Amino acid sequence: MTSHIMPTYGRLPVTFERGAGAWLWDTNNKRYLDALSGVAVCNLGHAHPAVHRAICKQSETLLHTSNVYVIAAQERLADKLIAKSGMDNVFFCNSGAEANEAAIKLARLYGHQQNIENPAIIVMEKSFHGRTLATLSATGNAKVQQGFAPLVEGFVRVPYNDINAIEQAIKQNADIVAVLVEPVQGEGGVNVPAADYLNQIRNLCDQHGLLMMLDEIQTGIGRTGKFLAYQHNEILPDVCTLAKALGNGVPIGACLAHGKAAQLFTTGAHGSTFGGNPLACSAALAVLETLENEDLIGQAEQKGAAISTGFSKQLADNPHVVDVRHKGLMIGIELDAPCADLVKSALEQGLLINVTSEKTIRLLPPLIIDDQQINQLVETLSALIQAHTKPCL
Repeated sequence: MTSHIMPTYGRLPVTFERGAGAWLWDTNNKRYLDALSGVAVCNLGHAHPAVHRAICKQSETLLHTSNVYVIAAQERLADKLIAKSGMDNVFFCNSGAEANEAAIKLARLYGHQQNIENPAIIVMEKSFHGRTLATLSATGNAKVQQGFAPLVEGFVRVPYNDINAIEQAIKQNADIVAVLVEPVQGEGGVNVPAADYLNQIRNLCDQHGLLMMLDEIQTGIGRTGKFLAYQHNEILPDVCTLAKALGNGVPIGACLAHGKAAQLFTTGAHGSTFGGNPLACSAALAVLETLENEDLIGQAEQKGAAISTGFSKQLADNPHVVDVRHKGLMIGIELDAPCADLVKSALEQGLLINVTSEKTIRLLPPLIIDDQQINQLVETLSALIQAHTKPCL
């Protein structure tokens, strides 16, 4: 069948028509355990009743007006996010890439206010910040940048989890105005840094008057066991970006700012047609209320540890398993060779997973996953990994 959709995705041969919780059903009524959550989007699982009710209720009265008017749901969502994050204000948009674009603009405004003509931002190798021209330029992956030169200038790249590299970059470049980093690298391979990595970055930014900007597109909204991953470190960034799980499938992004960064945007400095519209904000409010009511964030670390421990035990004797790592319900299983074919093998077994950075199986199950589903995930995927690596044993 001819498709009129641009071929930007390597799609798997399946079409889903309904979901419930951690389960999805395809057009042949085959059931799948979703251990990817639409890539960290559906933290509440599929067709959550609270989100369903919020979308239906809001759609009966108003979907969209414009940001030239006050939007009541947007005001309520902003209040809720600020209370939960400790930040000062927020700009709403539609995606993670747009939220990171807003952060980049804040950094440049900050630099120009200090009479720095060409402000630069420190970014990390193996990072991922989006696919717009500026965010893919910030991303530390040459593959996603291929064919899009000239890239946007103003980014200085250093290794992840290397505080000395950041310090050296600051010393060597007087135009540095900010550091942009993921608390855990998702697309880069579920790379979990040293426990005090973010604290050290915070200290360096304070010493040198830089903005600390955290990309929490994947780590945020409870996935790591805190509402925001930086809360494990008891710090506040100057800028924090959110999207993905904020709307549980309804597109919404947010760029939160604190302190000096919260004073940078003025009227006309930035904008969005759809950002923060009544429908998206109503869905996001339902997400935040459900996370609180069901104590899902408090369970994320326990569930992630159970999954990680399960894989460590099941795969302990397999020499081709390099590492099993996790931060809450972000789990990575690194093998010693490329393993992308495991995605299709898992699909055949009714399990949805992802492989990133060629050798790392990435799992991002919904926060509502239960013990029985955890056991099924561990047993099914462990058997697939053992079969995948058996010819090498």
